Amino acid sequence: MLSWLFRLLKGFVIGTGFIIPGVSGGVFAAIFGVYEPMIHFFGNITKDFWKNVRFFLPIGFGGLISIILVSRVLGDFFEIAEVPLIWFFIGCVLGTLPHLYGKAGEQGREGRHFIILLISFAAMFTFLIFIQDILTTIPIPTENLLVWLLAGVLMALGAIIPGLSPSNFLLYMGIYGVMMERVGNVDLGVLIPVLCGAAACILLLSKAFDNLFERSYTGMYHFIIGIIIASTIMIIPWNGKVLQNGELNNYDFSLGVICFFTCLSGVGLGYCMSLLEKKIKS
Repeated sequence: MLSWLFRLLKGFVIGTGFIIPGVSGGVFAAIFGVYEPMIHFFGNITKDFWKNVRFFLPIGFGGLISIILVSRVLGDFFEIAEVPLIWFFIGCVLGTLPHLYGKAGEQGREGRHFIILLISFAAMFTFLIFIQDILTTIPIPTENLLVWLLAGVLMALGAIIPGLSPSNFLLYMGIYGVMMERVGNVDLGVLIPVLCGAAACILLLSKAFDNLFERSYTGMYHFIIGIIIASTIMIIPWNGKVLQNGELNNYDFSLGVICFFTCLSGVGLGYCMSLLEKKIKS
């Protein structure tokens, strides 16, 4: 029961990562030790099917609950306390990175693995900078079924490629707010095509990523760490804003203190989650 509830909590956090701009569900999946088993499952869907279904069922439930619940609640809260919330998730990443780094070296590591880490960091950092300008120039119709299928594909890419934030892409495309509203209201006209697009993308690409893990476990994990570091740097809210007296103001001392403690609490949560995962696995 403890393991089931823990996986449900993991799914909830991972699902939250899919809908918060700047955060990647794939990052949390990798950090919580779910990413590699998920890729292996979808890449070999018939192998140990029911065993994998039982394992991933609470994760899926947690993710779906999170996407529906958080998209409904988080919209207003994100507008009011965007910066502290982002710092909290940055703290979660920082708190779990030591565990992920240790996992990456379980089969040993060499100098070339650090080169892979640096290359993936530089590539992802450059990509995230330039993709912002590209997507903001594309007008997207929000009543088209293909748009929501594409949104599902982007959500899945955020799971398959840790560090990619699907919500960022949706935000740049101008459909993020509409999607949050409709998913929060359980609009099946949006929710079903999003889930179908995500499922199709995961089934098509997971096999390739599973083969990469089999060929280079250590290299893939260092690749993922580089992506995680780059995407985390990109979401740092350098120009913080907080709602005061009905107006958005820049960082001040009180906001800085709030952000410090929200980040610290995120570090604590991430570290505790890593310790709990080790305890359950042992």
